[in-house]
Amino acid sequence: MAADLGELLVPYMPTIRVPKTGDRVFKSECAFSYDSPESEGGLYVCMNTFLGFGREHVERHYRKTGQSVYMHLKRHVKEKATGAAGGAIPRRRNGKVFLDLELNRDFNGDEYDCEDEAKLVIFPDHFEIPLPNIEELPALVTIACDAVLNAASAYKKQEPDSWDEEIQVSKHARSLRQQDNGVRIPPSGWKCQKCEMKENLWLNLSDGAVLCGKWFFDGSGGNGHALDHFKDTNFPLAVKLDNLTLDIADIYSFDEEEAVLDPQISEHLQHFGIDIIPIQRVHNGHHNTDNTNGMRPRVSEWEVIQESGMKLKAVYGSGFTGIKNLGNSCYLGTIMQVLFSIPEFQRAYVGNLQRIYDYSPLDPSTDFSTQMAKLGHGLLSGLYSKPPMKSELIEQVMKEEYKHQPKGISLKMFKALVSNGHPEFSSNRQQDAQKFFLHLINLVERNCVGLENPNNAFRYLVEERVQCCQTQKVRYTQKVDYLMQLPAPIEAASNREELIAYEAKRNEAEENMRAPPEPVRARIPFTACLQAFTEPENVPDFWSSELQAKSAGVKTSRFASFPEYLVVQIKKFTFVVDWVPKKVDLSIDMPDFLDLSRLRGTGLQAGEQELPDLTPPIVLPEDTRGKKAPEIDESAAMQLAEMGFPLEACRKAIYYTGNMGPEMAFNWIIAHMEEPDFAEPLALPTFMEPGPSVASSGLAATPLDNHPPEESIAILTSMGFPRRHTVQALKATNNNLERALDWIFTHTEREEEEEETSDALSDMADTTEPNDSAFSNANTHSDSTLSPDQDASGPQIKDGPGRYELFAFISHIGASTMSGHYVCHIKKEGRWVIFNDHKVCLSERPPKDLGYIYFYRRLSSS
Repeated sequence: MAADLGELLVPYMPTIRVPKTGDRVFKSECAFSYDSPESEGGLYVCMNTFLGFGREHVERHYRKTGQSVYMHLKRHVKEKATGAAGGAIPRRRNGKVFLDLELNRDFNGDEYDCEDEAKLVIFPDHFEIPLPNIEELPALVTIACDAVLNAASAYKKQEPDSWDEEIQVSKHARSLRQQDNGVRIPPSGWKCQKCEMKENLWLNLSDGAVLCGKWFFDGSGGNGHALDHFKDTNFPLAVKLDNLTLDIADIYSFDEEEAVLDPQISEHLQHFGIDIIPIQRVHNGHHNTDNTNGMRPRVSEWEVIQESGMKLKAVYGSGFTGIKNLGNSCYLGTIMQVLFSIPEFQRAYVGNLQRIYDYSPLDPSTDFSTQMAKLGHGLLSGLYSKPPMKSELIEQVMKEEYKHQPKGISLKMFKALVSNGHPEFSSNRQQDAQKFFLHLINLVERNCVGLENPNNAFRYLVEERVQCCQTQKVRYTQKVDYLMQLPAPIEAASNREELIAYEAKRNEAEENMRAPPEPVRARIPFTACLQAFTEPENVPDFWSSELQAKSAGVKTSRFASFPEYLVVQIKKFTFVVDWVPKKVDLSIDMPDFLDLSRLRGTGLQAGEQELPDLTPPIVLPEDTRGKKAPEIDESAAMQLAEMGFPLEACRKAIYYTGNMGPEMAFNWIIAHMEEPDFAEPLALPTFMEPGPSVASSGLAATPLDNHPPEESIAILTSMGFPRRHTVQALKATNNNLERALDWIFTHTEREEEEEETSDALSDMADTTEPNDSAFSNANTHSDSTLSPDQDASGPQIKDGPGRYELFAFISHIGASTMSGHYVCHIKKEGRWVIFNDHKVCLSERPPKDLGYIYFYRRLSSS
């Protein structure tokens, strides 16, 4: 038999590989679906690429690659046998559990046993070889099979558990001696005992001294008094007094000179009157709540948003599939639930599922369109949201085998792809759902397939009117946007007197080192938010082209077009000294129906005079006038880059805010981060040479002759692309060769249409500035108007009436976007449904007033 198996495998030996260091083995998730070894058909792992495939998709991979040998993995989940007293029999080590799988944790507890089955399958005849079969298989095949079976998860580096390997338990943790000196640490009002610094404070766990840190561990600044205290006393451990929770505590050992873990941190803190057991935090999908300086746990917010305490009816089927929380991944799950409730995204990805799968690359785990189609199908197919049937339950009891019903889908592969290379989204920390929405919009834009771009549903034009206060002349510009940021003016709160009284009590409690009073939530009318949006705002460092000098300027924003779907973000978060976004506790009576028609821009009005179309001159000292690079505070740029922003964008922000520090530059970044050339290097015209008009947004000026360099055109045309298409690609990507190549590939289907355009229009496209006449029809109510910075082949604007109906909203629980939990509510079939990670239920009381991001759809004109 051994010889027979050896001869059988000989033709396939060149295709069987042993996983090397760096190879990812996908043995817990199919590349095209959410099938796993726990699924009915198990999972097939290619013995060459180590990609996993469900039963329905393994044939596709075989036909595309010719790879014939796969390892079939199947996990059987059974109920544990019970003893005479009814309790579970103590679990013995099961020799049949040999797969290193991180699968459905709901069925790996004390009530169930797992049996794993593995075998080699040879296609197309489906010849099966049970494993392990060491004696009968060739040595290479045996080594390869063992390596696959014992390989770590493909996402191991992204798992929260991996942090434990980097941070070790301190040698002082268990033997730490704490002084009985009667020190009690108040919940707020901390100051350094030596310099009264209020930021970057550390509590010494031996004597309770609160002192400032230095440039260590988290990069925060200070005067180093915590380290001086260690040198004087030899007390080794200190914990950072910022967002202190039971599961997240920054502990530093001065003696070991590194960040450490302290298993007894709860007891060590209780010694100084800090009880963090009830201070819970939303982490890894558990019920937790933030506690920040001077604030009590927001239990009511948690209960209201999640509709806790209510008997919510679970719903199943198409469109009611939950998403498992991977550990602070709810920001991603809520955004994807809402996006795939929109027909444009359903059509673009799920409607083109077979086409996308058929044309997917050899490694579909790295293809954005494939993973979007997979996610959409997982949410909409209903395959992973099936209710348990009575007959199945009876059968399972009789056979003592648990045939689990899938509880949502796990987005490990999708998260690994969309977060790849991003400093924030690739981490295991909580993130801002609004930032992820814009990040995903950018990915869709770069990877959209076919003629239909689902982003068209969100894209609209903003009309910005800037007026010089001295000359009264104006400038109108337009820009593309995808999201409306709505201010929340606290001063307009209907319970303003109550808020003032609370603030006085809070300040008094802080001064007297007492516990703060019960927080008061601001109630702000929606009309006040809309009024704040329409009011003029000052333009800092406004340069008047009429005066040829800096002057006072004001800016107002209106809609130049209305999108099919309007996304409204409530500006609930403010940035404090430590750069952590803190949330303002407020509620807004968001309407179910919204009419923004009065906010439509009007363009230049009769009697208004336009400012001259001139670029601000760049004034430099005489000795630097001939240099090409402007002076930039590189240390400030690096400080911003450490927050996760592209370095080139940070350098531009520093430059355009006149080297006035990272705070001003940070505001510039927030205002311009969605512009297409946001991360492009700083590009300026020749100094003192006038250039084209630049919007008040502060974009880098470009020379009047915007024709791409001939050498760049030659490189792309040498690849076989038409010259005119090459010129358009370079113009659309600011002459960036790599992005231009991507642009060509994503716009190839429009090339035939463009070839029919007249030569006159072609010449005009090559010589006219992109902003010229871009908005001639922006104020009409046609179905589609062009965006301001693209030609006919670029993104489209779908204009229409400004009347909308609320159909979804995302709520945030917690005090900061860097922590907490997200839940979304979506209106389906006339009913509000709550999506709370993998749990999907009919909503009883949707908390519309506590939302963070709202999604409105346009009402039909009929």
